[in-house]
Amino acid sequence: MAKKKKLAPGTICVNKKASFNYSIEETIEAGVVLCGTEVKAIREGKAQINESYAYFKDNELYILNSNIAEFSHGNINNHEPDRSRKLLLHKSEIRKLKQRKERENISIIPLKLYWSKGNVKCQLGIGIGKNTIDKRNTIKEREWKRSQHRILKNG
Repeated sequence: MAKKKKLAPGTICVNKKASFNYSIEETIEAGVVLCGTEVKAIREGKAQINESYAYFKDNELYILNSNIAEFSHGNINNHEPDRSRKLLLHKSEIRKLKQRKERENISIIPLKLYWSKGNVKCQLGIGIGKNTIDKRNTIKEREWKRSQHRILKNG
């Protein structure tokens, strides 16, 4: 069985499927509004952002389908694991994103969660969804690079 790769220092979790399912054009950093037990659960490493996405609600940006498991030592006031969480951006950034989404039909996907000066930040990717042909081409390119590396390594 392959060893699990370590994440970069400060990285909480990464959405590996995002780069496969979407062609990412631009990235943006946003803060995440969390409650106390969510922060403690994240420090335990119990956060996932696979298959999550961002959506607009009342001129604010929220992340949906992100899962932060309940804190192990929490009491009855523990948080809901699958609630939608508000993302913190400037009003001008939110306005530009909303206009671009309406115009170009883009997707806003969380790529990774990480610590920045004691705060949890979310790196958002702005891109367009790939179709099956694009995904096949991505797989072919990846396999070709692996075989090239293997050939050069073995001589």
